[in-house]
Parts: sequence; structure tokens; C-alpha cells
Amino acid sequence: MNTIEAINKRHSYRGKYRQINVPKKDIITIMECGLNAPSGCNKQTTSLIAVDDREILDKLFSVIDPPVAETAPAIICVLTQRINAYRDKCFAVQDYSAVIENMLLAITELGYSSCWYEGHITDDDRICDKMAKILNVPDNYELVCFLPVGIAEEKATVPQKKPFKERAWFNSFPSK
Repeated sequence: MNTIEAINKRHSYRGKYRQINVPKKDIITIMECGLNAPSGCNKQTTSLIAVDDREILDKLFSVIDPPVAETAPAIICVLTQRINAYRDKCFAVQDYSAVIENMLLAITELGYSSCWYEGHITDDDRICDKMAKILNVPDNYELVCFLPVGIAEEKATVPQKKPFKERAWFNSFPSK
């Protein structure tokens, strides 16, 4: 699979996962691809914690309410540090978004499925803080997302994208 194929094949998977472990070498590859993403002024504000230990996974899944991805054999937690870069601007959101997208593409390339869970854990109930505590994340980091990683048990429903001509144009916004 090439990059363009991986981009076009990637989609969010919210179903159950087969109980087949993800080899550490694959998790490392996925994380390395993420960490090779660009970052604003090279501040490298994003860090990652992979979890493949069932006992720790169960602790993490016990605080995620409503439950999601609880059958995943591995997850990658995305951490950020709010570090100012250029002209007192912080690019942490852009940094971790690039890391996540790179990992989602690597996950697809390696034949696994995943989903970007951010709003579900960073909402007012702050599930992310409970997860961070379980993982001993220091206070100067924020857990902002997790990606389950595994082999899909079910066929995924791929959402329909709007046509290209409704979302992309040349030279100016179309007039009506």
C-alpha cells in the first residue's frame, strides 16, 4: 500500500476487535510514524504512551463512560504540552493532530483499525484526567486522545464523503 492508498482507505472503526495481540514492533512503528510528524517550530509538544497490558487496559477502560473500544488489544494515548513557539503562539493542537493522523495512516498501512477518540474523553467529565492518573502522567502534560489499535472483528461502515466539487475549488470560492 502506498501513502495515497492508505489515506483513501483510512476510516474510523468503532466496532469490536479480535483478541489478537498487536506485536510491539508494529506499535513502535506506528508511534515512530506519529513522532515523525511536523511540529510548530520543532517544539515537539506531543508524547505517546502505548498500552498493551490487559490489566492496565482494563483499568483505563473502566473509567471511559460510556464505554468505547474496550475490546482493543492495545491503545496509544496521546499527550501534549502547551509550549509557546513562534510569537507566543502555541501549536500543540496542530502538533498532536499531525501525530495522530500519521499514526492513523500507519495503522491502516499495517492492516489494523482504529478511531480518534478525543472529544469523548476531554469533555466536561474529564475522563482524560482519570486515564492520565492511571498512567502516572505528570501535571505538565495533558492526555488529549487515545487510539485503539487492533484487527477489526466486524466489517466497518465507511461514511460517505461529500463530492470533491462541493468542498474544493480552484482560484476562488465559487459564486452562486
